[in-house]
Amino acid sequence: MISWVYLESGLVPGDGGELGLYQRDDEFSIRVGNRELMNSRAHASEESLATLACARIAARANPRILIGGLGMGFTLGATLRCLGADLKVVVAELVPSVVAWNRGPLATLAGSPLLDPRVTVQVVDVADVLRAERGSFDAVLLDVDNGPEGIARPQNNWLYARPGIEAAYAALRPSGVLAVWSSGPHSVFVERLQRAGFAVDEVRVPARGSKKGRQHTIWLAQAI
Repeated sequence: MISWVYLESGLVPGDGGELGLYQRDDEFSIRVGNRELMNSRAHASEESLATLACARIAARANPRILIGGLGMGFTLGATLRCLGADLKVVVAELVPSVVAWNRGPLATLAGSPLLDPRVTVQVVDVADVLRAERGSFDAVLLDVDNGPEGIARPQNNWLYARPGIEAAYAALRPSGVLAVWSSGPHSVFVERLQRAGFAVDEVRVPARGSKKGRQHTIWLAQAI
């Protein structure tokens, strides 16, 4: 079997440690220490995050979407394919190296979505965007860390606690959608969403596009 080759690393601000980018043939992996955060061959659930959320706002004119967490660009790429020319997407990515990788070795994985003129990238914590924006987005898509049980950065827990959920609600336009990716279910997080005023659907989706194998969780929370 072909061995993984280390390419480079990037620091996660706020005592989040270090991300490592690895390659094996045409496969890429981003890791924190020995734990894999994402793999280029397991991206179906990231695309489902986009397609499920976009379906709920497809009828809206001039939709504006916030994506928290660029990853390998699969959620962004799917968002761009789902909606039309009047779409505007803001991507908030905390780690500068992740943005650089998506403009370099990872660029073609999701169809070079950062080149799309509908996209604006901000190298910033998505929490700061949520705090600053009010009634600005038709949908907020969060794929940050590992979901509510994060492993990369302790500060990410704010997004999944009551203050972060309330900030997301406030950042949405009327009947907007908060879509959240997670590696697994989390009943307490669902209760928090409901207490904040969201109607919540929980969807289990395959990680690799096949019904067999590992599944991830997506919550579709609609402001009511």
